[in-house]
Amino acid sequence: MSRRVVITGMGCLSPNGNGNAAFCRAILDGRSGVGRITRFPADDLPVQIAGEVKNFDELAWMDAHERKHVSRCVPMALAASTEALADAGFSSEALSVMTLEQKRQIGVILGTGGGAQDFSEAQYDLYYKGKIKQVSVFSIPSGTMGTMSSEISMRFGLRGPSQVVTSGCTSSTDAMAYAYRQIQAGVLPMFLAGGVDSPLAYGIVKGFSLMKIMTGSWNQEPERASRPFSADRDGFVLAEGAWMFLLEEYEHAHARGAKIYCEIAGHGSTCEAFHRVRLEECGEEPARAISLAMQEAGISSADVGYVNLHGTSTQLNDRIETRALKLALGERAASVPMSALKSQIGHPQGACGAAGVAATIVAMQHSQIPPTINLEKADADCDLDYVPETGRKQDIECSRLNLTTEKGLDKKIFVRSIDAEGPVHAFDDQQEILANLTDIAMNAFAMESVLLRTQKRKSDITADICAIFLREAMETVESAGRAVLSASADGDSLRTNLAVLKRFTKFEPVNAIALRRKIASRLLEAERYIV
Repeated sequence: MSRRVVITGMGCLSPNGNGNAAFCRAILDGRSGVGRITRFPADDLPVQIAGEVKNFDELAWMDAHERKHVSRCVPMALAASTEALADAGFSSEALSVMTLEQKRQIGVILGTGGGAQDFSEAQYDLYYKGKIKQVSVFSIPSGTMGTMSSEISMRFGLRGPSQVVTSGCTSSTDAMAYAYRQIQAGVLPMFLAGGVDSPLAYGIVKGFSLMKIMTGSWNQEPERASRPFSADRDGFVLAEGAWMFLLEEYEHAHARGAKIYCEIAGHGSTCEAFHRVRLEECGEEPARAISLAMQEAGISSADVGYVNLHGTSTQLNDRIETRALKLALGERAASVPMSALKSQIGHPQGACGAAGVAATIVAMQHSQIPPTINLEKADADCDLDYVPETGRKQDIECSRLNLTTEKGLDKKIFVRSIDAEGPVHAFDDQQEILANLTDIAMNAFAMESVLLRTQKRKSDITADICAIFLREAMETVESAGRAVLSASADGDSLRTNLAVLKRFTKFEPVNAIALRRKIASRLLEAERYIV
């Protein structure tokens, strides 16, 4: 049976915020990370803006001697990977006491579009300026993307497979998809996967400018430059960043008590086989990739609650992406909220898929959709709900990440909340509910403590209010516990008892996490009475 795959750790390094918390606040507020280029003199270039990662100390992640032998992507990837591992419960201290066999159970798959090009350009610059002795002796190995995942493996001592995927804009999406497939197949229980890119160097910007696909209209107002789906868009904004995740087999994550952000439910991949850089106008292959991902996830268009868009801010991409969504989702496309992260951070090339996954997780965790900023002029060809305003609240169970490269590679990933209803596996669900009931019980006991303190310090009316909260919590725990504990290992029997649980809690089956949140919010409400 195919194994379920979940995300248990995340690390973010973004133009609008370093670290998970800063990234979350920035994207929900709709804060642009685009500004004037500071990394090199750009005054003679037609494009003088980019989404640079700010206030990032490279030497905090590797010493100066090592830094000169690698691209900027390496310390960026190390920073995001460190946060992702720690977020999943693998701090540096935890990693230091892991056995060799345990470290062999974690692989690394990194996606990058051109992660070493800035390094290679710097070496050529030194050479042609006659500074040959300053050229790195590692120009060849560090100048190829294939060694970048090894830098991560070496830093953390991870002995599982270590691979780099480079396929343009979809590089990090592919990296996560390959990790997903290997975990599904039972090759390893965990993979550190995601993407990094830092394509910010004079020659790279010059090259993109010659292709006339970047905007040069907003050099004086950089925060307004990336404007996906707006009628006056005229090109993308180049950016950098790193977003890494720990992907883990569900049973493995559950056994070690890991928190779970979401489940990866499906993946679809196609190729237009049409042109080196242009997309086919019909949008059929991107739509087919969406359908393949939905088919694997076992969902229909009616189940899609949010779409994180590729949204590059080019005339061609945004128009064709809109067309593909209409083909794949039908009439439902008009009512599904969607947003484009690149409006806030620019286009981090091969890392953009991982960035979209991070933004989708934020949206699911906070029940709030990151806005598409700078959408100021309606385009008749782009007429879906792109969420231009901040603060749109939306409960999301199933979400889709949309990626299409300039080469016509189409990659889609569906993620869903782990407590959203999916295929019923008797043992999985029984154990998950029992584990969450323990948390609910702990909240109830904490509430009882509030009640006792209130009886000593406040009026009987306040004590009565707290008592009501406590009684309801304990009744819910007892009823749900009886329903689950009475279930046998038989799937039909479990489904019957889950129906009882649903009646008691008025929540969907397998939604004990939502129940826990409800009880926790009641606890906070009770706490207010004794402040």
